[in-house]
Amino acid sequence: MQQINVLECIRQGQIGGGESHLLSVVENLNRSVFHPVILSFTDGPMIERLRQLKIDSRVIFTEKPFDFTKWKKVRHFLKEKRIDIVHAHGTRANSNVLWAARSLNIPVVYTVHGWSFHQDQHPAIRYIRVLSEQYLTSRSAVNICVSASSQQSGKAQIKDFRSIVINNGIDQKKFFPSATVKDIRHEQGISKDAVLVLFIARFTHQKQPLLLIRAFLQAAKEMPSLHLLMVGDGEQKKEAEALISDADAGSSITLLPFRQDVPDVLAAADIFVLPSLWEGLPIGLLEAMAMGKAIIASEVDGTKEVIKNRENGLLVAPGNIPALTEAILALAKNETARKAYQHQAQLTVKKEFNASVMTRQIEDVYKDIVNGKATPNSQPNVRTA
Repeated sequence: MQQINVLECIRQGQIGGGESHLLSVVENLNRSVFHPVILSFTDGPMIERLRQLKIDSRVIFTEKPFDFTKWKKVRHFLKEKRIDIVHAHGTRANSNVLWAARSLNIPVVYTVHGWSFHQDQHPAIRYIRVLSEQYLTSRSAVNICVSASSQQSGKAQIKDFRSIVINNGIDQKKFFPSATVKDIRHEQGISKDAVLVLFIARFTHQKQPLLLIRAFLQAAKEMPSLHLLMVGDGEQKKEAEALISDADAGSSITLLPFRQDVPDVLAAADIFVLPSLWEGLPIGLLEAMAMGKAIIASEVDGTKEVIKNRENGLLVAPGNIPALTEAILALAKNETARKAYQHQAQLTVKKEFNASVMTRQIEDVYKDIVNGKATPNSQPNVRTA
């Protein structure tokens, strides 16, 4: 049987949730049936990792959505690689690959990792984003939402929106608590007795790193043994550095760039915090849960499907500094509660969020498309929500 050439397309080569998802798909894909090719619109560590795995990867640089100046170059790449199916991960990726794919009659699968519209936008911007998503989803052969709540958000805003739900999954051979790991605390000069709070995400408005720093500073006044480790890069990194400097908090807050050894970093932590304003289904959260971390997260789409408040973690209202401060102190002061949440978090991921199962479901979508069972806005034969 001839392999099916699948283009996995992503907006950037930096490491984030969508990029980690793409890596999991590619690493678990059945190579006897599918041949993956990668297109990213920026370079970065993800591309380096893919090339180490000897996976055909190309960068066509743009940081703009709907960048029509790149569309012909994308079209040429699709023809060159004889692509049978395009799988676009995220809004920007789909906006820059859709025209080329449709001009060549190549079906597009669109995974919505998180909607480009959300509540804190100016109404005019939000309206334009909704129209953009309506355009993209109506022209994709299959739309995949990574959580049921994200699917419902799409239905609430987009007329005649149809999709399936395939939850994100974690490679549990890579993320498990008993793995042998490096001593990140020793490496970074963090006391073994400190209660270590960890943030691994892009330094962007969505992920709210500045709010976390402010909440942590309040918590540390009451509990000086706290330490905050923040791993990531992004447009708010310099502002974060200035905030820490102004508070003279360099001894209790450590900032690091993105790293490849995420399991090692997670292993060092006691509490993982993700205070996002919105999410699809955050990969970083699932990775932390798989490593048996106590979770504090904001009660937003996707996250609230995974974290049940006071069962396998704590949920706080997004944007609420006092609530986040209180949650940090509650877990930092109560080791028994931390251990209970850590155990339940690990069980949740083990039962419900497996990368192998996720990839098999995505492969079923690809097969339905090749067999003519999936057409624009139809629902193929995989589970839905």
